[in-house]
Amino acid sequence: MKTAILLASDPQAFSQALAVLQTGGLVAFPTDTVYGVGALAFNSAAVQAIYLAKDRPVEKAIPVLIADPADLLKVSLEVPPLAARLAACFWPGALTLVVTKHPDLPQAVSATDTVGVRIPDHLVARALLRVTGPLAVTSANLSGQPSPSTAREAYEQLGGRIGLIIDGGTTPGGVPSTVVDCVGAEPQVLREGPVTKEQIQSCLREDF
Repeated sequence: MKTAILLASDPQAFSQALAVLQTGGLVAFPTDTVYGVGALAFNSAAVQAIYLAKDRPVEKAIPVLIADPADLLKVSLEVPPLAARLAACFWPGALTLVVTKHPDLPQAVSATDTVGVRIPDHLVARALLRVTGPLAVTSANLSGQPSPSTAREAYEQLGGRIGLIIDGGTTPGGVPSTVVDCVGAEPQVLREGPVTKEQIQSCLREDF
């Protein structure tokens, strides 16, 4: 497989990405943390291809990235008030919300009845997501290897394994997102990251 690299400023970049994705292919692109590799979230075979491309253990769920808060209902059966409040405070940004999974999402995304969802704080990523719709996305690296912060680093690991890389420059890198389970009555922090427990509690106390 030949892996193309297109600059994010290329007028054809997003249309080419959509074409690759619609044929079940994979596309890497910059996010607010590292470069991610994604597939159309509702295409089971394409999501499974992420595991193969990365040599990723199949028991690991893959989070879904969306462009706007309204898209949450595309991947979840409902938006609990808790999730809506946290989304209003921290999206776009480094907070992944675990919500009830939409039944149309394949098991390849998550074998449980929940799914992690986030809006990345990156203009290229969000512009792409508005064209493609929800994407199942994980870091664009081989499993166990460093996460790439440039298109070249993504190519060095996944070149020949995916269809396209969108070059949006160097990403900030750094700490993975905070993960909060919003399914129950109280938020449960499953992974600590840039958004702290104190910030979460402060958000939930605010009057909107």
